[in-house]
Amino acid sequence: MSLIDKIDKNRLPAHIAIIMDGNGRWAKTRGLERGEGHREGVSAIRRVVEAASKASIQYLTLYAFSTENWRRPSEEVRGLMDLMVYAVSKETADLKKNGVRIRSIGDMERLPEYARTALEECVRETAGGTGLTLVLALSYSSKWELTTAAKKMAADVVKGVLQEGDIDEGTFSGYLTTGDIPDPDLLIRTGGEQRISNFLLWQCAYAEFYFTGTFWPDFGEDALYEAIIEYQRRERRYGKTSEQIESEQ
Repeated sequence: MSLIDKIDKNRLPAHIAIIMDGNGRWAKTRGLERGEGHREGVSAIRRVVEAASKASIQYLTLYAFSTENWRRPSEEVRGLMDLMVYAVSKETADLKKNGVRIRSIGDMERLPEYARTALEECVRETAGGTGLTLVLALSYSSKWELTTAAKKMAADVVKGVLQEGDIDEGTFSGYLTTGDIPDPDLLIRTGGEQRISNFLLWQCAYAEFYFTGTFWPDFGEDALYEAIIEYQRRERRYGKTSEQIESEQ
């Protein structure tokens, strides 16, 4: 029996978020330049997107480039931007054919114009997709997102569009870049580190965390399905007791 056959189709995570870590270390262990690791990482993205679509996952968010990554050497940053442009341009036709819709979250204004243009074109071309929604977190960090949301809310209160008494968790969520996307059910991090690195802090309040030592370039279909199977072994209580959860089923 293949791993996908072991997955309970009635208990799928609607939204999986992944921190793709380990490209540089994957390359280093092989005596290669970091850029080679990033290129192999793009191949892993394709495998995981195909696997997620095959398993009928609705949303997949990939942490592709954080606001902190701008601090990396300029040559590496430029290489990552060029690789992103190449990847989205090359994959757009197949994504569209397979019903995958591309979304992006993050501070897009910081992206080089050529990279932003390529991404926007991919988003437009795939807008009609009715299958998997692939969310690319680029130039993203939760602290940036939360600060930006707070500023927008404050401005709306000043303008009278929003009343202070109307602000609750749902209102705040609506001001986030993920306002119309369900919160992640499962957060996966590859590469062996066990932290979430400023990624979807608000949205992952009740996500199940899955950490693996596998470097991102080696992550693929079976690795994704193993994470889903582990997710399905867990009991999600949201502050309730096990007895309450059982009585509601």
